[in-house]
Amino acid sequence: MKLTTRGRYAVTAMLDLSCYSSGQPVTLADISSRQEISLSYLEQLFAKLRRKGLVRSVRGPGGGYVLNDQPTQISVAAIIRAVDEPIKATSCDDESGVGCKKSTRCITHHLWSDMGEHIFNYLESVNLGGLAEESK
Repeated sequence: MKLTTRGRYAVTAMLDLSCYSSGQPVTLADISSRQEISLSYLEQLFAKLRRKGLVRSVRGPGGGYVLNDQPTQISVAAIIRAVDEPIKATSCDDESGVGCKKSTRCITHHLWSDMGEHIFNYLESVNLGGLAEESK
């Protein structure tokens, strides 16, 4: 599985939001400062997270972002998918093996595909509420 900075930063920022919001909006500047993530990068990530319905923005004084659901209802997999990260361990474009560098499906395709499925199931089972509890 290839998890890029985009996916890691999105999960980190969402966990920060979960831990520090207390129901109140949190500014991206505050998340940027605490997590040492570029503000402009966070703006890009939160635009995607907002479009997917994981967060909502609050305008005006005291504005920022809040979670759109309870932390226990937001899985790590949902966050990663929201920022367009594929959750798979193969380099193929689909399950048939099309897109592999070879003209036929690679000999280990099923191994990597099954591993990707296990990773996806694990990330689907982990939610922000659980992560927040662990980080205390």
